[in-house]
Amino acid sequence: MADGTKTPWHLWLVGGLSLLWNGFGAYDFIMTNTQGEAYMRASGMTQPMIDYFLAMPDWMYAPWIAGVWGAVAGSVLLLLRMKWAVYAFAISLIGALGSLVFGLMNPMPGLPPEMAAMKFMPWIIAVIAAALLFYARAMAKKGALR
Repeated sequence: MADGTKTPWHLWLVGGLSLLWNGFGAYDFIMTNTQGEAYMRASGMTQPMIDYFLAMPDWMYAPWIAGVWGAVAGSVLLLLRMKWAVYAFAISLIGALGSLVFGLMNPMPGLPPEMAAMKFMPWIIAVIAAALLFYARAMAKKGALR
């Protein structure tokens, strides 16, 4: 870097892994919104689960979009070593928390036993979003992001 701060190796690892993780979220978002019920059914969702997603209120797209696309942007910005990654990951965390709260207030029905772990997914997503925000902030403070 121009100021003499060396980019730590783990920034590339975290950035790459986060882009893979968040890229899957983007893929799922796109497929859910373009292929709809066919994609959900192919993913193993039960009819009550599909009905739950299809009945999701329109306003829930705001936190979903913020969570997914904020995370993708944060990953790309982290790999570009830009401080804007902090803001993108903050937007992502806000979106993830909004989705988590909605899910807690409106639990998904019809989870088959083989998909029981899916009820923890919103928590896992929120924890990863918080960890990425924390990491990006630490890298910005160390001067690894410009």
